[in-house]
Amino acid sequence: MGRRAHAMLFPFPCSGHINPTLKLAELLHSRGVYVTFVNTEHNHERLLQTTGGLRLRGRDGFRFEAVPDGLSEEDRRSPDRTVRLYLSLKRSCSAPLVALARRLGESDGVPPVTCVVLSGLVSFALDAAEELAVPAFVLWGTSACGFVCTLRLRQLRERGYTPLKDESYLTNGYLDTPIDWIAGIPPVRLGDVSSFVRTLDPQCFALRVEEDEANSCAKARGLILNTFEDLEPDVLDALRAEFPHVYTIGPLAAAMHAAAHDGGDHPGGAAAGLSLWEEDAACVAWLDAQAPGSVLYISFGSLAVMSPEQLAELAWGLAATGRPFLWAVRPGLVAGDRGADALPEEFVAETRDRCFIAEWCAQEQVLRHPAVGGFLTHSGWNSTTESIWAGVPMVCWPGFADQYINAKYTCGEWGVGLRLDEALRREQVAAHVEEMMGDTEKAREMRRNAARWKAEAEAAAAPGGSSYQSLDRLVEELRLGADDAAAVDDGR
Repeated sequence: MGRRAHAMLFPFPCSGHINPTLKLAELLHSRGVYVTFVNTEHNHERLLQTTGGLRLRGRDGFRFEAVPDGLSEEDRRSPDRTVRLYLSLKRSCSAPLVALARRLGESDGVPPVTCVVLSGLVSFALDAAEELAVPAFVLWGTSACGFVCTLRLRQLRERGYTPLKDESYLTNGYLDTPIDWIAGIPPVRLGDVSSFVRTLDPQCFALRVEEDEANSCAKARGLILNTFEDLEPDVLDALRAEFPHVYTIGPLAAAMHAAAHDGGDHPGGAAAGLSLWEEDAACVAWLDAQAPGSVLYISFGSLAVMSPEQLAELAWGLAATGRPFLWAVRPGLVAGDRGADALPEEFVAETRDRCFIAEWCAQEQVLRHPAVGGFLTHSGWNSTTESIWAGVPMVCWPGFADQYINAKYTCGEWGVGLRLDEALRREQVAAHVEEMMGDTEKAREMRRNAARWKAEAEAAAAPGGSSYQSLDRLVEELRLGADDAAAVDDGR
């Protein structure tokens, strides 16, 4: 009997990275891999304060650990706290990860760490894996098209497409420049490749970080993507010319659901994720009282920040639809660290009888609720895949990183979305919601496409499907790596 594979997983410490990495951890554990999931100490303590914090106790073969992130409380309050977090982790977190892995290997009943799985933005963990002499795998949190576009940021910069010459290039049509040379990607607008092309700064920190982090994936043993073969076939074919070991195991939400019905060691409730905000359970009871397909769900994820003016335009656009809606307005969604308190009082009074405002929701549960008929989203990849799996059409308002290319594919290639202009206007918000949820030919077409992609996603995640088989191949790779490590240790 070979040594049991032991995967140590470390995501960048924000919700959009933690939850897909946790789902992957649960799937690996359900296939017999020993798992250690590593949070930062700050997030670990924060999670303990939520109702989901009980899960941090772990269980047989699945443990939670924590390492310091190196930030001060002043850093955490800073407007650029995410940048400070990235730099602090890169500077100080590799050594604690290595020390943790070695300590685990000396614990009774715990097999030695045999691989490291990291999310995007923590490429320093590749060095930790090298120091431990174990293979590393990267779970890159975007779509395949998002990953390829991020890989090409360096070429866009080298070819002079970015940075922009001056601010006029943001509005003079330059962002409509066609980009038709990215293998696997149909011709797209420059502005749809990534938010990072919009910089005027030749030394733009975010642009360089994205370039470096994506290209660092070439040093890993394999690349893991939360997508499925039939969703992005052309770009996956092109990607495999550069990355021979690509594992498509998505949609992760569908894979979790399939694993829970597949017998054996079931995932331990990770569908709920590890939410850094308390989820409002009352919103589901409210949905239970609504008519099927009648409710619009609105959420912009864990990082987006709106201006008060944007919030007002969106709010009054929702009011003008006359439709019931569930809106997740988390603390910090509005500039100035504000949340629902920033909503116009008149809007709250006018819509009180047909809306539910929550700080945070169990999104997968909400999207799969029969009452939900549409999703107004920032086009983050987790949200997009969850909506595809739920069969829910989308109105897209992208604003950051890969969200633009996700929205492009959602509205164009997959036919399940409508795109809002970057400048939010209440009239367009109301019109797009009506076009998505009303009794129009476009609405019917989007619902047909959404139902088709839902079926495709479920088929990919089911036993025998492409994502199920890809996960099998990944687990086999981890087991072979564990056997190789055991052979080295035994001196054979």
